[in-house]
This record gives sequence, C-alpha cells and structure tokens, in this order.
Amino acid sequence: MSTMVSINCIAYNQERYISDAIEGFLRQQTDFEYEILIHDDASTDRTADIIEDYARQYPGLIKPLYQTENQYSKGIKVGTAFNLPRAEGKYVAFCEGDDYWTDPEKLQKQVDYMESHPDCSMCCHAVKLVNREGRSVGRLIRPYHQNRLAPIEDLIMGGGTFVSINSIIYRRELMDSPPDFYLQAPVGDIPMLLYLSTRGTVYYFDEVMSAYRTGVSGSWTDRINRSRAKEIDAR
Repeated sequence: MSTMVSINCIAYNQERYISDAIEGFLRQQTDFEYEILIHDDASTDRTADIIEDYARQYPGLIKPLYQTENQYSKGIKVGTAFNLPRAEGKYVAFCEGDDYWTDPEKLQKQVDYMESHPDCSMCCHAVKLVNREGRSVGRLIRPYHQNRLAPIEDLIMGGGTFVSINSIIYRRELMDSPPDFYLQAPVGDIPMLLYLSTRGTVYYFDEVMSAYRTGVSGSWTDRINRSRAKEIDAR
C-alpha cells in the first residue's frame, strides 16, 4: 500500500514535549499508510535521543533526520528543505515538536474529505491553546463556528492567526515547485497558506483536533514567533 500522508515534524530543544507530538502521530487511526518525518535541527538537549528511541521502536514508520549544525539560524526553511524532499505521501500534514494532535481520527477525517473533493487544496480545523504543561488556557484558534469553505479573503485578513499550522493538511504535489515569493519569505507558513488557497478550495472543520502550546521559550515555535514580530516591526 502506498503512503497516503507524510507528517512533517520539525523539532528543536523540545525534550519536554516531543513525546506528546510523536504519541499523537502514533495514535492516528487510519485505513491508509502514513509516515512520520521528523527533522531535529541540532538540538542541544535530549530531543534527538528521544526521537531516536521512538525511531528504534517504529522502524520504517518514524523517519528521523538529525542535523549537526542548526539550519534555521542560516535562514533555511528546514521543513521545506529537508522533510518535504523525502516525503512520499499524497498529502502532507504538519505538527511542530512542541505541539500535538488530540483527535485520533484527525488524519482520517481530513483525508476522507480531500479524497471526495479533488478541488480542495488544503484542509484545516480548530485548535485549542495550552500552556507549557499541556493545560488549556481557555482559548481556541477557531475562525468559524461551523464546517465551511474558507475564502482566500479570510486567510489574507487573518494572516498568521487564521489557523494553526498543526491543523493543516494539503496536497503534496502543489508544493513540489513552490513560487519564489514563498522561498524568499522570512516566515514560510503564511505565504504557503496563501499560495495553497489560490490552487483550490480550503475547507475548515469546526472541530478541535490538535493543541498549540504557548510560552515555550527557545523552541522552534518561539523562534518563528520572534521572526514574525521582527517582520511586523519592519513594515
């Protein structure tokens, strides 16, 4: 059976959280094959060791890649540069190493929709915000209060807060040759969302299927947020 979904996970100094992310991947209940691509960007803690322990337990399913020098600090979009070229799935799903999926049927629900709607380029869903200990902070990333199509105008207006990257699944072929503006952008997820929304419809599930962890200092997500802040200040 061919791989249906490639999970793109980027990790950096997330020894406290990476197990939550990986366990969320492993709990997925699907009638198709998926692969777990994890890129460790030269973590200085035990993140790589924890990933390797899981990779030994699940050979062929978990496919790690370990850097000896940090690539993000060189301006490289590590998910695009190192995980996507080795992805075999028809679809790509995202989850950073300090976030995690909460619904074991997340991938199945999203793939079922996209398989029955070939015009859909990307699918997303509601996300709950949690603190460093994984407790809810009482807020959601929830652009709508019903299942519906999301027009490109809403994605533009919402920017980086419209949806969480860990809710997204998209057709891999659409990003095989990304446009120049995506490759040159300092932050990759917002340009990617906008580009994919021009390549087909975007569908939103009004269900919480993952968690976005806030306040994790020094993590990949924290570095992305600081990069976004610099980008906003420069406008």
